Amino acid sequence: MTGSDIVVEALKQEKVKAVFGYPGGALLPLFDRMMGETSYQFILPRHEQGGGHMADAYARASGEVGVVFATSGPGATNLITAIATAYMDSIPMVAFTGQVKTQLIGNDAFQEADTTGITRPITKHNYLVKIPDELPRIIKEAFHIARSGRPGPVVIDLPVDVTLAQVNTKYPKEVDSLPGYQPKYEPNPKQIQRAAELINASERPVMYVGGGVIASECSKLVRDLAEKGNIPCTTTLMALGAFPETDPRSLKMLGMHGTAYANLSVTNTDCLIAIGARFDDRITGKISAFAPKAKIIHIDIDPTSVSKNVPVDVPIVGDAGIALKQLLPLIKKQPRTDWWAQINAWKKEYPLQYNRASKELLPQHILSELSRLTKGRKIIITTDVGQHQMWTAQWFNFTKPRTFLTSGGLGTMGFGLPACIGAQVAKPDHTVINIAGDGSFQMNIQELTTAVAYNLPVKNIIMNNGHLGMVRQWQELFYGKRYMQTVLKDTNPDFVAVAKAFGCEALRVEKPADLEGALKTMLASTRPFILDCIVRENENVFPMVPAGEAIDRMLGMT
Repeated sequence: MTGSDIVVEALKQEKVKAVFGYPGGALLPLFDRMMGETSYQFILPRHEQGGGHMADAYARASGEVGVVFATSGPGATNLITAIATAYMDSIPMVAFTGQVKTQLIGNDAFQEADTTGITRPITKHNYLVKIPDELPRIIKEAFHIARSGRPGPVVIDLPVDVTLAQVNTKYPKEVDSLPGYQPKYEPNPKQIQRAAELINASERPVMYVGGGVIASECSKLVRDLAEKGNIPCTTTLMALGAFPETDPRSLKMLGMHGTAYANLSVTNTDCLIAIGARFDDRITGKISAFAPKAKIIHIDIDPTSVSKNVPVDVPIVGDAGIALKQLLPLIKKQPRTDWWAQINAWKKEYPLQYNRASKELLPQHILSELSRLTKGRKIIITTDVGQHQMWTAQWFNFTKPRTFLTSGGLGTMGFGLPACIGAQVAKPDHTVINIAGDGSFQMNIQELTTAVAYNLPVKNIIMNNGHLGMVRQWQELFYGKRYMQTVLKDTNPDFVAVAKAFGCEALRVEKPADLEGALKTMLASTRPFILDCIVRENENVFPMVPAGEAIDRMLGMT
C-alpha cells in the first residue's frame, strides 16, 4: 500500500462518513487515490477556512471526529483560523495538510510553510510525517487523541513523497500506549463524597454547566441532578441545549450577556457546581467578585482547567458523565423554598425584554418568532459572532444538546455559513439555520456555492443593521459614539441579488407585520435560502456586563 492508500483505509477504519477538502499540488497523489471512493461523502468548499469550519460543525452536530484536507503552504495557512476555532471550543477534528517533499523541507520550496510550527499552539497535537511506515500509527493516534479526554484538533502534515511511498505496516486496530497522554476518566471517590456533602448542606446551590457536558454526552445526568437536588441550572454559550431552557429550573445563559437572574443567582449562591466549564472571562467578569459567597465544586476532565482562573474548593478531575453517575445517588432532594422564592422574584423583576410595540423590525422579535415557528421540529442553529449571536442565545429556546453551534472561545466571524453546511451534511433530516450579521456573513459568503452545489437546503437569516453591530455597541457605550470603521450600510451589497446570483432563494423583510410570512416561506423552502432582515440599526444587546465589572453590575437590567 502507498501512503495515499493508508489514508483512505484509515478513513474507512475510523468510520468517517464525510470529509471536507480542497485540492492542491502537494495533495494530488492522495486526491487521485480518493477518486471514486464511496465509503464517505466528499464536500469541496470554496475556501479552506470554510472547509475547516464545516468539519468543525460536522463534529459538533454529530459527536464524531470532523475531517478536513488542505494542500501545503497557503492551503494549510488558510485552515489556521478554523483550527484555532476548534481548539478554543474543544472540538474533535483531524486536519490533513499537504507538505513539500521531505528533502525540500526547510529550503523555502514552492508553497512550503512550517505547518507544524504554526499550528503547535492551536492544536491538541500535531505530526509531521517523515517515515512512511509510521503513517498508519500516526493517523490512528490522531483520531484517538482528537476524540478522547478533552477533545481537540490534531494536524497531520503529509509530505507529497510520503503519500507516494510504499508503506509496509498495516493500519492498527488499537492505539499503542501513549505514556505522555493518559486522560483521567475516573474521579476520586473522596472528592465525589465531599461534593455531595457540600451540595446537601447548601441552601442556595447553582449548577453552572459548560460545553464539556455536551462533549461527554451527559446532558440527561445534568437534568437528573437538577431534578433530584432541586437545583437551578445556568449554562454557558457553549452549553446551550445541554439543559432545556423550557424547564422551570433553567436560568438560561450567564455572563456578559446572560440573564440578570442567572448572574444574580451566581453572585448570591453558597455552592456553585461547575460541570465541564472553564470559567472564562466572559462568564466570570471581575474574578474577585465572582460567586463570592460560594464554595465551588469543579468537575472537568482537563486538570489544567481546574483552579486555572478561579480557585475551587472541591476539584474533581474526570469525565463529567462518570462523575455525575457517582454523585447522583448521594444527593438529597430539598425544597429550598427561600432560594426558589428569591430566584423567581428575580425572574419576575428582571426578565429578558424588548420593545414589542416597535414599528421597526427587531432582532429579538425575529428570534422569538423563529423559536415559536420551529417548536417541535428537528432543528440546528448556527451563528456567526456579534450581537446576533448573543440575541440568539437569549431569545431562541434551546432544549437539546448539539442544536446550537457557535464559535464561543475564539469568536470567529464567518463561522456561521460554513458551519451551517457542515451541520446539514451531518444531520440531513434536520432544518439547519444560520443566524448572521451583515458584516460576518460577507466573510465566507462564497460558501453559498457549496450549499447550492450539494443541494443542501440551509437557511440563512441576516440581521442587517448596516453596521458591525457589536463593535458599534461598544463604541456607543464606551467610546463616545465615535463609530470608527463600523458603518456598513452605504457599502453593503444587495444580499437578495447576491443570493440569487449564487443560485439561492431569497427574500427581504423590513416590517414586523411581514415577518411571520417570510419565516414560513423560508422554512418551507427545499433550497438554500437567504432572508435579509432589515433591523433597527442602533438596537443594543442587554443585559450587558461591562468588561472587568462584576457580573451583577449589568447595564440594561430594566
